[in-house]
Amino acid sequence: MDLADATLDELRDALAPAIAANAAFDGWNNAALDAAADSLGVDHDVARLAFSAGSVAMIDAWFASVDRAMAARFTPDALAAMKIRARITALVETRLEILAANREALRRAIAVLAMPQNAVRAAKLGWRSADIMWRLAGDTATDYNHYTKRALLGAIYAATIAVFLQDDGQDHAETRAFLARRIEGIMKFEKAKAGFLARTANRPSLSRFIGRLRYPVV
Repeated sequence: MDLADATLDELRDALAPAIAANAAFDGWNNAALDAAADSLGVDHDVARLAFSAGSVAMIDAWFASVDRAMAARFTPDALAAMKIRARITALVETRLEILAANREALRRAIAVLAMPQNAVRAAKLGWRSADIMWRLAGDTATDYNHYTKRALLGAIYAATIAVFLQDDGQDHAETRAFLARRIEGIMKFEKAKAGFLARTANRPSLSRFIGRLRYPVV
């Protein structure tokens, strides 16, 4: 892409991975942004305009680029051929594989997002990644399952990142084992929840009763 005529959104997409490559040394700041701009031949002032919201905006754009790279590794048919557990495992592991090249930048990004003033934005970014992974895995739930699945995966992904940042072993075996145990926990929870709902489906429901009083069947 010719960045000379790029929109600000296109500039953010192009610059984000390069910023991450420099953030390991410079931090998530204008020094990393300027170095990224130099590497792509982008004017510093234009690059700073694209990221006028600062370091969290840079991290946001980087995470979005990781999401896209993760999605690009899989075709719908390839994911459809896997069981749901394998899909989620493959997606998380692929995301970690992409992040591995910039692990120190990730460590610094987590530190920035851990600041109290960034708590809401950090939660949104975690939710977005969990949502993308579930959607790629084929989840189409629109009821409360939509929220519980993403909350669970978001918590597991955050915990796995914490292990990943400390795991210097070959092929990150400790991280993979940790992830496998946590996903096993999700599957057991979902199975137990499905069984509970099946057993209670025909029991009297106060909420349904009140709903019928308010909206009687005619």
